[in-house]
Amino acid sequence: MFARKLPTLFTLIIFGCIAACAANAPPQETHDGLVLQPDTKFGEVYTRPGASLSGYSEFGLVPCQVAFRKNWLRDQNSSSMDLSNRVTQKDVDRIKDSLSSHCDRYFREALEAPPAYTLVEQFDDGESVLVLRPSIINLDINAPDTMSAGRSRTYTTSSGEMTLLLEVLDGTTGEILVRVVDRRRGMDSGRMEWTNGVTNRADADRTLKQWAQQLRTGLDTANGT
Repeated sequence: MFARKLPTLFTLIIFGCIAACAANAPPQETHDGLVLQPDTKFGEVYTRPGASLSGYSEFGLVPCQVAFRKNWLRDQNSSSMDLSNRVTQKDVDRIKDSLSSHCDRYFREALEAPPAYTLVEQFDDGESVLVLRPSIINLDINAPDTMSAGRSRTYTTSSGEMTLLLEVLDGTTGEILVRVVDRRRGMDSGRMEWTNGVTNRADADRTLKQWAQQLRTGLDTANGT
């Protein structure tokens, strides 16, 4: 009797796994008509059917926006036993400003590396410019540096994670031609290590450089260079 139930149980498990995988799979098409591309260097790349990134002579880089994971500040402080090491809104703003500045620098350096793309600073009047709009979302830092005078140490296996949301737009129409979503975690050593502002910045810079280089490679490919 038990043996006869095995096929049914096995079938339920298989269908359950398929349903779970389907639920976690990215959508094949977005709400605004972009289509998922297979086998890309980024996690997810959506493009508008028929759109081309070639033919643009000027490029605009929008300052990077940074957003923490929802409830990150609350969760950080609820797990802290030392009131002197609580994360403040000022700490949040400082981290966001620093990460935004680093993101802008690495993306600009990648675009200006020889042979350089022509970057323009003004592109909000409908010019024929390819606009690059990077954002860092769901930023989750396990051990943020605070401005407190405390000397407590935090040990983690990873500095945290962040996701790049990069949109490429036509400057004339404002239409989104490409959308990139790429989630990255800090290097996971598998063992507890002291995590601080220096290691956080090193992990973030490493990821930003990779993203910037992948963007440059994608633009070079699109332009046949």
